[in-house]
Order: sequence, then C-alpha cells, then structure tokens
Amino acid sequence: MESFRNLKVWQKSMDLVVEVYGIAKALPKEEQYALADQLRRAAVSIPSNIAEGYGRSTTKEYVHFLNIARGSKMKWKHSFCFARNSDILTKQLLNPHCRSAQKSAKCSLPC
Repeated sequence: MESFRNLKVWQKSMDLVVEVYGIAKALPKEEQYALADQLRRAAVSIPSNIAEGYGRSTTKEYVHFLNIARGSKMKWKHSFCFARNSDILTKQLLNPHCRSAQKSAKCSLPC
C-alpha cells in the first residue's frame, strides 16, 4: 500500500473526526473548552497515530502506534458516553451525527 490514506481504518477514523467536530459544536457553551476539546483531541488522535505508525520503519513500531490509536478510540468512546449518559448531549442534538458515530465506534452507543 502506497499511503496510509488507502487504509480503510484511517478513512473511517477520519469520518469519525468530522462527525465528532459536529457533535462538539452541539455541546452547550459551558462544555466547549472541556468536554468538546476532549472529544476532538481524542478523535483526531486516532487517525494521527495510524498515519504516524504507518510511516515508521518497523512492524513493531507500527503496531505500537495502532495500540495508541486504539487507546484514543477508547478515550473518545468514554467521553462520548459520558456526555450522552449525563444528558449533556441530548438525542435531539445527536440525531444528525449518531448513526455515523455509532458505525465508526463499532459499538452501540446510547443515542
């Protein structure tokens, strides 16, 4: 494969980043600098680590960065579920983003 851009996992994680930015905009103003920032940072970290690992010279290094990306995904899922379960994100705010976020997260999020 010529580029990390051809990796399906990278493409799907980039789709998630776009969705997360939409979700973060829907958060109440008081959450814009805390929870929204956490959601965005965790989401952006996923494709970033996939790309960085792809550019490394050994398989061991690549796997290491894939593990970091997986950890970022778990951090994002935690933050998303916290926002949903604590009613910071309501179903009405999530509806435009929920299906894509669920598909990207590969889990049944409480949407």
